[in-house]
Amino acid sequence: MDKKTAIQAQPTMNTNESSENYLEAILILSKSSAVVRSVDIATELKFKKSSVSVAMKKLRQSNHIMVSPQGHITLTESGRDIATRIYERHNLLSSWLTELGVTPEVAVEDACRIEHVLSTESFEAIKKHIERTKA
Repeated sequence: MDKKTAIQAQPTMNTNESSENYLEAILILSKSSAVVRSVDIATELKFKKSSVSVAMKKLRQSNHIMVSPQGHITLTESGRDIATRIYERHNLLSSWLTELGVTPEVAVEDACRIEHVLSTESFEAIKKHIERTKA
Protein backbone atom coordinates (compact mmCIF):
# COMPACT_ATOMS: atom_id res chain seq x y z
CA MET A 1 0.00 0.00 0.00
CA ASP A 2 1.48 3.32 -1.01
CA LYS A 3 1.55 6.30 1.36
CA LYS A 4 -1.42 8.08 -0.27
CA THR A 5 -3.61 4.95 -0.06
CA ALA A 6 -2.60 4.37 3.56
CA ILE A 7 -3.59 7.92 4.50
CA GLN A 8 -6.97 7.64 2.75
CA ALA A 9 -7.77 4.35 4.52
CA GLN A 10 -7.16 5.75 7.99
CA PRO A 11 -10.06 7.00 10.12
CA THR A 12 -10.61 10.72 9.77
CA MET A 13 -10.68 13.53 12.33
CA ASN A 14 -7.84 12.08 14.40
CA THR A 15 -9.72 9.07 15.75
CA ASN A 16 -9.15 5.35 15.75
CA GLU A 17 -11.51 2.39 15.59
CA SER A 18 -11.88 2.20 19.35
CA SER A 19 -12.73 5.89 19.67
CA GLU A 20 -15.21 5.61 16.82
CA ASN A 21 -16.91 2.66 18.51
CA TYR A 22 -17.27 4.60 21.76
CA LEU A 23 -18.65 7.66 19.95
CA GLU A 24 -21.10 5.50 18.01
CA ALA A 25 -22.24 3.83 21.25
CA ILE A 26 -22.82 7.23 22.88
CA LEU A 27 -24.88 8.31 19.86
CA ILE A 28 -26.98 5.13 19.93
CA LEU A 29 -27.54 5.37 23.69
CA SER A 30 -28.48 9.05 23.45
CA LYS A 31 -31.26 8.14 21.00
CA SER A 32 -33.01 6.04 23.65
CA SER A 33 -32.01 7.80 26.86
CA ALA A 34 -31.85 11.43 27.92
CA VAL A 35 -28.70 10.72 29.93
CA VAL A 36 -25.64 8.69 28.94
CA ARG A 37 -23.16 7.65 31.63
CA SER A 38 -19.96 5.62 31.58
CA VAL A 39 -21.76 2.66 33.14
CA ASP A 40 -24.29 2.70 30.27
CA ILE A 41 -21.48 2.62 27.72
CA ALA A 42 -19.74 -0.20 29.60
CA THR A 43 -22.97 -2.21 29.59
CA GLU A 44 -23.66 -1.50 25.90
CA LEU A 45 -20.17 -2.47 24.74
CA LYS A 46 -19.65 -5.20 27.39
CA PHE A 47 -16.46 -3.51 28.62
CA LYS A 48 -15.14 -2.92 32.12
CA LYS A 49 -16.09 0.47 33.55
CA SER A 50 -12.39 1.22 34.13
CA SER A 51 -11.67 0.75 30.41
CA VAL A 52 -14.56 3.04 29.53
CA SER A 53 -13.30 5.68 31.98
CA VAL A 54 -9.89 5.73 30.30
CA ALA A 55 -11.51 6.04 26.87
CA MET A 56 -13.82 8.83 28.05
CA LYS A 57 -10.84 10.77 29.34
CA LYS A 58 -9.16 10.50 25.91
CA LEU A 59 -12.35 11.50 24.09
CA ARG A 60 -12.79 14.46 26.44
CA GLN A 61 -9.18 15.55 25.87
CA SER A 62 -9.78 15.27 22.11
CA ASN A 63 -12.88 17.46 22.49
CA HIS A 64 -15.20 14.76 21.13
CA ILE A 65 -17.31 14.57 24.30
CA MET A 66 -18.26 16.69 27.29
CA VAL A 67 -18.81 15.24 30.74
CA SER A 68 -20.99 17.11 33.21
CA PRO A 69 -20.18 17.23 36.94
CA GLN A 70 -22.92 14.58 37.35
CA GLY A 71 -21.09 12.28 34.90
CA HIS A 72 -23.51 12.77 32.00
CA ILE A 73 -21.75 12.34 28.67
CA THR A 74 -22.70 14.32 25.58
CA LEU A 75 -21.13 14.45 22.15
CA THR A 76 -19.53 17.67 20.97
CA GLU A 77 -20.06 18.74 17.37
CA SER A 78 -16.93 16.88 16.24
CA GLY A 79 -17.90 13.80 18.26
CA ARG A 80 -21.42 13.83 16.80
CA ASP A 81 -20.01 14.19 13.26
CA ILE A 82 -17.77 11.15 13.70
CA ALA A 83 -20.48 9.09 15.42
CA THR A 84 -23.06 9.93 12.77
CA ARG A 85 -20.65 9.01 9.97
CA ILE A 86 -19.83 5.65 11.56
CA TYR A 87 -23.48 4.93 12.41
CA GLU A 88 -24.55 5.62 8.82
CA ARG A 89 -21.83 3.34 7.50
CA HIS A 90 -22.76 0.60 9.96
CA ASN A 91 -26.45 0.69 9.09
CA LEU A 92 -25.94 0.83 5.33
CA LEU A 93 -23.27 -1.87 5.23
CA SER A 94 -25.05 -4.31 7.56
CA SER A 95 -28.33 -3.91 5.63
CA TRP A 96 -26.57 -4.36 2.30
CA LEU A 97 -24.68 -7.45 3.44
CA THR A 98 -27.94 -8.95 4.73
CA GLU A 99 -29.60 -8.25 1.37
CA LEU A 100 -26.71 -10.06 -0.30
CA GLY A 101 -27.53 -13.16 1.75
CA VAL A 102 -25.16 -12.80 4.70
CA THR A 103 -26.76 -13.81 8.01
CA PRO A 104 -27.75 -10.77 10.12
CA GLU A 105 -25.26 -11.65 12.88
CA VAL A 106 -22.31 -11.93 10.49
CA ALA A 107 -23.46 -8.84 8.55
CA VAL A 108 -23.43 -6.74 11.74
CA GLU A 109 -20.01 -8.05 12.79
CA ASP A 110 -18.51 -7.49 9.34
CA ALA A 111 -20.07 -4.03 9.00
CA CYS A 112 -18.58 -3.11 12.37
CA ARG A 113 -15.11 -3.90 11.07
CA ILE A 114 -15.52 -2.49 7.55
CA GLU A 115 -17.05 0.83 8.67
CA HIS A 116 -13.76 1.99 10.17
CA VAL A 117 -11.39 1.29 7.29
CA LEU A 118 -13.49 2.12 4.24
CA SER A 119 -12.46 5.35 2.53
CA THR A 120 -15.04 8.07 2.01
CA GLU A 121 -14.73 7.60 -1.73
CA SER A 122 -15.47 3.87 -1.55
CA PHE A 123 -18.33 4.32 0.91
CA GLU A 124 -19.97 6.96 -1.26
CA ALA A 125 -19.61 4.70 -4.33
CA ILE A 126 -21.23 1.79 -2.47
CA LYS A 127 -23.99 4.09 -1.21
CA LYS A 128 -24.71 5.37 -4.75
CA HIS A 129 -24.73 1.82 -6.08
CA ILE A 130 -27.23 0.69 -3.46
CA GLU A 131 -29.45 3.73 -4.11
CA ARG A 132 -29.38 3.03 -7.89
CA THR A 133 -30.27 -0.63 -7.46
CA LYS A 134 -33.22 0.23 -5.18
CA ALA A 135 -34.61 2.87 -7.57
